[in-house]
Amino acid sequence: MTLTQRQTVKPLGRDTVNRTYQPHEFAQRAGVTIRALHHYDRLGLLKPSGRTAAGYRLYTDRDLVRLEQIVALKFIGFPLSQIREVLNRADVDVMAMLRQQRQIIAEKRDHLDRAIRAIERAEQALASGEQTDWEPFRKIIEVIQMQTRKDWMKKYYTEEQLNDLRQRWSPEVQAESERGWNELARDVEAAIARGETPESETGRRLAERRQKLLDMFTGGDSGIVANLQKLYADKANWPATFKKPYSDAVDQFLCDAAKRIVKTTA
Repeated sequence: MTLTQRQTVKPLGRDTVNRTYQPHEFAQRAGVTIRALHHYDRLGLLKPSGRTAAGYRLYTDRDLVRLEQIVALKFIGFPLSQIREVLNRADVDVMAMLRQQRQIIAEKRDHLDRAIRAIERAEQALASGEQTDWEPFRKIIEVIQMQTRKDWMKKYYTEEQLNDLRQRWSPEVQAESERGWNELARDVEAAIARGETPESETGRRLAERRQKLLDMFTGGDSGIVANLQKLYADKANWPATFKKPYSDAVDQFLCDAAKRIVKTTA
């Protein structure tokens, strides 16, 4: 059988035999499907080392090494587009990408642990006859909703941006942010009740407090700022569990006050 080489391959070790496999043999050896091999070929992830005279794909032990890398990276959660970047570019910081992926997996593990604990508490409540106490069940719903919000956020932010938020956003920062938004909402409602307008000095100060809270979230990252604006522009598609920390009236007051600040500084 003739192997027509399609790419330059570094030589294997002296004692290594670079065997040749037809697709079904290679797929079986690697534990993947033929369809997966074709898909990786189309994506430029794994090109066969050669072809037969009849044009059929041929794979070698060298290809098996690359396929094992693909499978391993896919298993720990890397998307195929990112795997291609890792394997095809020499300047990619693989260590940084692995650290980031480890953090994502650790976060998922933490979520699963909390879900398991919530379910265990519900089981214990049922076993003890406390069927009228719905607190354990509310905790299960809370854990599920938390993960739903995190999954939803991926629609608007890149993985790098989400990783930046994870690193900056501690429980203490979360508590500070919630306290700040609650106090701001209370003070805006009081200003509206007094008849204050967004154009007033009070409106300007309230808008400045709003901006500081937004800066706490975005960290001054222009990309996160832009994607936050996209998120708020997509209110019609927000999940039911995601709510603003204030009413529509407060939101309108703050937005109008913020526009005045922009005009003043322009």
